[in-house]
Amino acid sequence: MNAQQVVAGIDLGGNAVNYTFLTGDRRFLVEGLCEHPALVTEGPDVCLQQIADGLEIAATGVGLTPDQIVGVGLDTPGPATAGGVLSARGSTNFVHERWAGFDIRAGLEAKLARPVCYLNDGNAAALWGHFSRFGVENKATSISAIIGTGLGGGVIVQGSVVTGRNGFGGELGHVLIPYRSIPGIEGLTPRCNCGRTGDLESLCSLTAIERTLLPFFLQRHPGHQLGELGDPRRAAKFVRGLAEKGDTMCREIFRVQAWALGLFFDEMINVFDPDVLFVGGGAVETDESFQQWIINEIRAAMPRQREEQAGIDILVMPNGDTAGARGAAIEALARV
Repeated sequence: MNAQQVVAGIDLGGNAVNYTFLTGDRRFLVEGLCEHPALVTEGPDVCLQQIADGLEIAATGVGLTPDQIVGVGLDTPGPATAGGVLSARGSTNFVHERWAGFDIRAGLEAKLARPVCYLNDGNAAALWGHFSRFGVENKATSISAIIGTGLGGGVIVQGSVVTGRNGFGGELGHVLIPYRSIPGIEGLTPRCNCGRTGDLESLCSLTAIERTLLPFFLQRHPGHQLGELGDPRRAAKFVRGLAEKGDTMCREIFRVQAWALGLFFDEMINVFDPDVLFVGGGAVETDESFQQWIINEIRAAMPRQREEQAGIDILVMPNGDTAGARGAAIEALARV
Protein backbone atom coordinates (compact mmCIF):
# COMPACT_ATOMS: atom_id res chain seq x y z
CA MET A 1 0.00 0.00 0.00
CA ASN A 2 1.16 3.51 -0.75
CA ALA A 3 0.45 6.55 1.40
CA GLN A 4 -2.72 7.40 -0.52
CA GLN A 5 -4.34 3.96 -0.20
CA VAL A 6 -6.63 2.72 2.58
CA VAL A 7 -8.67 -0.30 3.57
CA ALA A 8 -12.30 -0.08 4.64
CA GLY A 9 -13.99 -1.76 7.58
CA ILE A 10 -17.69 -2.56 7.25
CA ASP A 11 -19.77 -3.72 10.23
CA LEU A 12 -23.13 -5.05 9.04
CA GLY A 13 -25.74 -5.33 11.76
CA GLY A 14 -29.44 -6.01 11.77
CA ASN A 15 -30.43 -2.35 11.57
CA ALA A 16 -27.36 -0.39 10.51
CA VAL A 17 -24.08 -0.71 8.66
CA ASN A 18 -21.09 1.14 10.09
CA TYR A 19 -17.99 2.17 8.12
CA THR A 20 -14.42 3.12 8.88
CA PHE A 21 -11.17 3.53 6.95
CA LEU A 22 -7.65 2.58 8.00
CA THR A 23 -4.43 3.85 6.47
CA GLY A 24 -1.27 1.85 5.90
CA ASP A 25 0.33 3.56 8.90
CA ARG A 26 -2.55 2.41 11.17
CA ARG A 27 -4.58 5.63 11.39
CA PHE A 28 -8.37 5.49 11.44
CA LEU A 29 -9.96 8.23 9.35
CA VAL A 30 -13.37 8.01 11.09
CA GLU A 31 -13.47 8.85 14.79
CA GLY A 32 -17.03 7.84 15.69
CA LEU A 33 -19.96 6.11 14.07
CA CYS A 34 -20.51 6.44 10.32
CA GLU A 35 -23.79 4.61 9.85
CA HIS A 36 -26.36 3.96 7.14
CA PRO A 37 -29.51 1.81 7.25
CA ALA A 38 -28.67 -1.85 6.66
CA LEU A 39 -31.78 -3.08 4.75
CA VAL A 40 -30.86 -6.65 5.72
CA THR A 41 -34.50 -7.74 5.80
CA GLU A 42 -34.86 -6.98 2.09
CA GLY A 43 -32.42 -9.70 1.05
CA PRO A 44 -28.95 -9.87 -0.50
CA ASP A 45 -29.47 -7.81 -3.67
CA VAL A 46 -30.90 -4.77 -1.92
CA CYS A 47 -28.63 -5.04 1.12
CA LEU A 48 -25.35 -5.39 -0.80
CA GLN A 49 -26.23 -2.44 -3.02
CA GLN A 50 -27.01 -0.41 0.09
CA ILE A 51 -23.60 -1.34 1.54
CA ALA A 52 -21.87 -0.26 -1.68
CA ASP A 53 -23.76 3.03 -1.81
CA GLY A 54 -23.01 3.73 1.84
CA LEU A 55 -19.33 2.97 1.34
CA GLU A 56 -19.12 5.56 -1.42
CA ILE A 57 -20.87 8.16 0.74
CA ALA A 58 -18.61 7.37 3.72
CA ALA A 59 -15.47 7.61 1.55
CA THR A 60 -16.54 10.98 0.14
CA GLY A 61 -17.17 12.20 3.66
CA VAL A 62 -13.50 11.73 4.60
CA GLY A 63 -12.11 12.92 1.28
CA LEU A 64 -11.35 9.57 -0.33
CA THR A 65 -11.91 8.51 -3.91
CA PRO A 66 -13.08 4.95 -4.70
CA ASP A 67 -9.75 3.98 -6.28
CA GLN A 68 -7.94 4.67 -2.97
CA ILE A 69 -9.79 1.77 -1.27
CA VAL A 70 -7.66 -1.29 -2.01
CA GLY A 71 -9.32 -3.80 0.31
CA VAL A 72 -12.37 -4.28 2.51
CA GLY A 73 -12.98 -6.09 5.78
CA LEU A 74 -16.56 -7.18 6.44
CA ASP A 75 -18.06 -8.42 9.68
CA THR A 76 -21.57 -9.66 10.37
CA PRO A 77 -23.41 -11.52 13.11
CA GLY A 78 -23.25 -15.28 12.75
CA PRO A 79 -23.61 -18.09 12.36
CA ALA A 80 -21.37 -18.22 9.30
CA THR A 81 -18.30 -20.09 8.11
CA ALA A 82 -14.83 -18.59 8.33
CA GLY A 83 -15.15 -17.70 4.64
CA GLY A 84 -18.39 -15.77 5.08
CA VAL A 85 -21.03 -18.30 4.01
CA LEU A 86 -24.10 -17.68 6.15
CA SER A 87 -25.79 -20.59 7.88
CA ALA A 88 -28.31 -22.51 5.79
CA ARG A 89 -30.62 -22.37 8.81
CA GLY A 90 -30.62 -18.58 8.79
CA SER A 91 -30.14 -16.34 11.80
CA THR A 92 -31.83 -13.64 13.83
CA ASN A 93 -30.56 -10.87 11.56
CA PHE A 94 -30.58 -12.63 8.18
CA VAL A 95 -34.22 -13.73 8.11
CA HIS A 96 -34.84 -13.19 4.38
CA GLU A 97 -34.97 -16.62 2.72
CA ARG A 98 -32.26 -15.76 0.18
CA TRP A 99 -29.67 -15.27 2.93
CA ALA A 100 -29.72 -18.98 3.81
CA GLY A 101 -26.39 -20.41 2.69
CA PHE A 102 -25.45 -17.14 1.00
CA ASP A 103 -21.75 -16.34 0.50
CA ILE A 104 -21.85 -12.76 1.72
CA ARG A 105 -18.10 -12.21 1.42
CA ALA A 106 -18.01 -13.26 -2.24
CA GLY A 107 -21.23 -11.37 -2.95
CA LEU A 108 -19.83 -8.11 -1.58
CA GLU A 109 -16.50 -8.69 -3.32
CA ALA A 110 -18.30 -8.98 -6.66
CA LYS A 111 -20.39 -5.88 -5.91
CA LEU A 112 -17.39 -3.73 -4.91
CA ALA A 113 -14.91 -5.19 -7.42
CA ARG A 114 -12.15 -5.29 -4.81
CA PRO A 115 -10.89 -7.91 -2.34
CA VAL A 116 -13.08 -8.54 0.71
CA CYS A 117 -12.17 -10.57 3.82
CA TYR A 118 -14.64 -11.73 6.46
CA LEU A 119 -14.92 -12.04 10.25
CA ASN A 120 -17.92 -12.56 12.48
CA ASP A 121 -18.78 -9.50 14.53
CA GLY A 122 -17.52 -10.88 17.84
CA ASN A 123 -14.13 -11.76 16.41
CA ALA A 124 -13.88 -8.38 14.71
CA ALA A 125 -14.59 -6.53 17.96
CA ALA A 126 -12.07 -8.73 19.77
CA LEU A 127 -9.43 -7.92 17.16
CA TRP A 128 -10.00 -4.19 17.64
CA GLY A 129 -9.70 -4.48 21.42
CA HIS A 130 -6.47 -6.44 21.00
CA PHE A 131 -5.09 -3.90 18.51
CA SER A 132 -5.94 -0.99 20.80
CA ARG A 133 -3.92 -2.59 23.58
CA PHE A 134 -0.99 -4.17 21.75
CA GLY A 135 -0.78 -2.69 18.25
CA VAL A 136 -0.63 -4.71 15.02
CA GLU A 137 2.62 -6.65 15.28
CA ASN A 138 2.51 -8.53 18.56
CA LYS A 139 2.54 -12.01 20.05
CA ALA A 140 0.02 -11.34 22.81
CA THR A 141 -3.13 -13.28 23.69
CA SER A 142 -6.47 -11.76 24.67
CA ILE A 143 -10.02 -12.94 25.35
CA SER A 144 -13.02 -10.69 24.64
CA ALA A 145 -16.63 -11.18 25.74
CA ILE A 146 -19.18 -8.92 23.98
CA ILE A 147 -22.55 -8.70 25.74
CA GLY A 148 -25.47 -7.93 23.44
CA THR A 149 -28.70 -9.66 22.50
CA GLY A 150 -26.57 -12.77 22.78
CA LEU A 151 -22.98 -13.23 23.94
CA GLY A 152 -20.31 -12.88 21.27
CA GLY A 153 -16.58 -12.56 21.56
CA GLY A 154 -13.27 -13.68 20.29
CA VAL A 155 -9.95 -15.26 21.10
CA ILE A 156 -6.75 -13.66 19.82
CA VAL A 157 -3.64 -15.85 20.15
CA GLN A 158 -0.25 -14.35 19.32
CA GLY A 159 -1.97 -11.50 17.50
CA SER A 160 -4.19 -13.67 15.26
CA VAL A 161 -7.92 -14.40 15.45
CA VAL A 162 -8.79 -17.99 16.30
CA THR A 163 -11.52 -18.93 13.80
CA GLY A 164 -11.29 -22.72 13.90
CA ARG A 165 -12.02 -25.36 11.31
CA ASN A 166 -15.52 -24.14 10.38
CA GLY A 167 -15.33 -20.52 11.52
CA PHE A 168 -16.98 -21.11 14.88
CA GLY A 169 -13.88 -20.40 16.97
CA GLY A 170 -14.60 -17.78 19.59
CA GLU A 171 -18.28 -18.73 20.05
CA LEU A 172 -17.76 -17.97 23.71
CA GLY A 173 -21.40 -17.61 24.62
CA HIS A 174 -21.91 -21.35 24.36
CA VAL A 175 -19.14 -22.36 26.75
CA LEU A 176 -20.66 -24.09 29.77
CA ILE A 177 -19.92 -22.54 33.16
CA PRO A 178 -20.47 -23.82 36.73
CA TYR A 179 -23.43 -21.48 37.20
CA ARG A 180 -24.69 -23.21 40.33
CA SER A 181 -21.78 -21.69 42.23
CA ILE A 182 -23.22 -18.18 41.71
CA PRO A 183 -24.92 -17.16 44.98
CA GLY A 184 -28.49 -15.89 44.90
CA ILE A 185 -29.84 -17.91 41.96
CA GLU A 186 -30.64 -21.18 43.69
CA GLY A 187 -33.43 -22.93 41.77
CA LEU A 188 -32.76 -21.02 38.53
CA THR A 189 -32.39 -23.08 35.33
CA PRO A 190 -30.77 -20.86 32.67
CA ARG A 191 -31.51 -22.14 29.16
CA CYS A 192 -29.92 -20.80 26.00
CA ASN A 193 -31.45 -20.48 22.52
CA CYS A 194 -28.85 -23.01 21.35
CA GLY A 195 -30.48 -25.67 23.52
CA ARG A 196 -27.84 -25.79 26.25
CA THR A 197 -28.45 -25.18 29.91
CA GLY A 198 -25.90 -23.12 31.84
CA ASP A 199 -23.72 -21.71 29.09
CA LEU A 200 -22.44 -18.14 29.37
CA GLU A 201 -25.09 -16.64 27.07
CA SER A 202 -27.88 -18.23 29.11
CA LEU A 203 -26.98 -15.83 31.94
CA CYS A 204 -24.99 -13.05 30.32
CA SER A 205 -27.00 -11.41 27.53
CA LEU A 206 -30.01 -9.16 27.02
CA THR A 207 -31.99 -12.28 26.09
CA ALA A 208 -31.02 -13.84 29.42
CA ILE A 209 -32.29 -10.76 31.27
CA GLU A 210 -35.59 -10.82 29.41
CA ARG A 211 -36.31 -14.55 29.54
CA THR A 212 -34.58 -15.77 32.69
CA LEU A 213 -33.12 -13.28 35.14
CA LEU A 214 -35.82 -10.60 35.19
CA PRO A 215 -38.74 -13.06 35.69
CA PHE A 216 -36.71 -14.86 38.37
CA PHE A 217 -35.91 -11.73 40.38
CA LEU A 218 -39.31 -10.10 39.91
CA GLN A 219 -40.79 -13.03 41.86
CA ARG A 220 -38.50 -12.04 44.72
CA HIS A 221 -39.27 -8.32 44.43
CA PRO A 222 -43.06 -8.06 44.23
CA GLY A 223 -44.27 -4.57 43.41
CA HIS A 224 -41.09 -3.58 41.55
CA GLN A 225 -41.72 -0.94 38.90
CA LEU A 226 -40.50 -3.21 36.08
CA GLY A 227 -43.07 -5.82 37.05
CA GLU A 228 -45.79 -3.22 36.56
CA LEU A 229 -44.88 -2.86 32.87
CA GLY A 230 -46.23 -6.32 32.09
CA ASP A 231 -43.91 -6.71 29.08
CA PRO A 232 -40.64 -8.57 29.79
CA ARG A 233 -39.00 -7.49 26.53
CA ARG A 234 -39.70 -3.82 27.19
CA ALA A 235 -38.82 -4.13 30.89
CA ALA A 236 -35.45 -5.75 30.12
CA LYS A 237 -34.31 -2.61 28.31
CA PHE A 238 -34.63 -0.57 31.52
CA VAL A 239 -32.58 -2.90 33.74
CA ARG A 240 -29.17 -1.38 33.02
CA GLY A 241 -30.34 2.21 33.53
CA LEU A 242 -31.91 1.34 36.88
CA ALA A 243 -28.84 -0.65 37.90
CA GLU A 244 -26.67 2.39 37.22
CA LYS A 245 -28.88 4.37 39.59
CA GLY A 246 -28.45 1.76 42.32
CA ASP A 247 -31.75 -0.13 42.08
CA THR A 248 -31.31 -3.19 44.31
CA MET A 249 -32.99 -5.77 42.09
CA CYS A 250 -31.37 -4.56 38.86
CA ARG A 251 -27.95 -4.53 40.52
CA GLU A 252 -28.54 -8.14 41.48
CA ILE A 253 -29.24 -9.02 37.84
CA PHE A 254 -26.00 -7.40 36.73
CA ARG A 255 -24.12 -9.00 39.60
CA VAL A 256 -25.21 -12.41 38.33
CA GLN A 257 -24.04 -11.51 34.83
CA ALA A 258 -20.71 -10.28 36.19
CA TRP A 259 -20.22 -13.45 38.22
CA ALA A 260 -21.02 -15.58 35.18
CA LEU A 261 -18.30 -13.68 33.32
CA GLY A 262 -15.89 -14.19 36.20
CA LEU A 263 -16.39 -17.96 36.10
CA PHE A 264 -15.99 -17.97 32.33
CA PHE A 265 -12.82 -15.86 32.41
CA ASP A 266 -11.38 -18.25 34.98
CA GLU A 267 -11.83 -21.08 32.47
CA MET A 268 -10.18 -19.02 29.74
CA ILE A 269 -7.22 -18.16 31.97
CA ASN A 270 -6.61 -21.84 32.58
CA VAL A 271 -6.83 -22.65 28.86
CA PHE A 272 -4.99 -19.71 27.26
CA ASP A 273 -3.10 -17.87 30.03
CA PRO A 274 -4.01 -14.60 28.25
CA ASP A 275 -2.36 -11.20 28.63
CA VAL A 276 -5.65 -9.31 29.03
CA LEU A 277 -9.42 -9.81 29.25
CA PHE A 278 -11.92 -7.48 27.53
CA VAL A 279 -15.60 -6.88 28.25
CA GLY A 280 -17.70 -5.08 25.64
CA GLY A 281 -21.25 -4.51 24.48
CA GLY A 282 -24.24 -2.56 25.71
CA ALA A 283 -23.94 -3.75 29.29
CA VAL A 284 -20.72 -1.77 29.78
CA GLU A 285 -21.43 1.20 27.50
CA THR A 286 -22.15 3.28 30.56
CA ASP A 287 -20.47 5.61 33.02
CA GLU A 288 -17.05 4.77 34.47
CA SER A 289 -18.27 4.15 38.00
CA PHE A 290 -20.72 1.46 36.88
CA GLN A 291 -18.10 -0.04 34.57
CA GLN A 292 -15.70 -0.30 37.50
CA TRP A 293 -18.40 -1.87 39.68
CA ILE A 294 -18.97 -4.55 37.01
CA ILE A 295 -15.24 -5.24 36.68
CA ASN A 296 -14.89 -5.51 40.46
CA GLU A 297 -17.77 -8.03 40.54
CA ILE A 298 -16.21 -10.04 37.71
CA ARG A 299 -12.95 -10.23 39.62
CA ALA A 300 -14.74 -11.14 42.85
CA ALA A 301 -16.35 -14.12 41.11
CA MET A 302 -13.11 -15.54 39.75
CA PRO A 303 -11.71 -18.44 41.76
CA ARG A 304 -8.28 -17.83 43.20
CA GLN A 305 -5.65 -17.79 40.45
CA ARG A 306 -2.00 -18.69 40.51
CA GLU A 307 0.00 -15.83 41.93
CA GLU A 308 1.48 -15.10 38.49
CA GLN A 309 -2.00 -14.76 36.95
CA ALA A 310 -3.92 -13.02 39.70
CA GLY A 311 -3.29 -9.49 38.47
CA ILE A 312 -4.51 -9.96 34.89
CA ASP A 313 -6.10 -6.79 33.50
CA ILE A 314 -9.86 -6.77 32.87
CA LEU A 315 -10.65 -3.89 30.52
CA VAL A 316 -13.74 -2.37 28.96
CA MET A 317 -13.67 -2.57 25.16
CA PRO A 318 -12.69 0.90 23.87
CA ASN A 319 -14.84 2.62 21.23
CA GLY A 320 -17.45 -0.09 21.62
CA ASP A 321 -19.86 1.19 18.95
CA THR A 322 -17.13 1.16 16.31
CA ALA A 323 -15.25 -1.97 17.44
CA GLY A 324 -16.63 -4.26 14.74
CA ALA A 325 -15.82 -1.98 11.81
CA ARG A 326 -12.38 -1.22 13.20
CA GLY A 327 -11.57 -4.89 13.72
CA ALA A 328 -12.71 -5.71 10.20
CA ALA A 329 -10.44 -2.98 8.84
CA ILE A 330 -7.47 -4.32 10.84
CA GLU A 331 -8.06 -7.78 9.34
CA ALA A 332 -8.26 -6.28 5.85
CA LEU A 333 -4.99 -4.40 6.36
CA ALA A 334 -3.27 -7.63 7.41
CA ARG A 335 -4.57 -9.39 4.29
CA VAL A 336 -3.57 -6.55 1.94
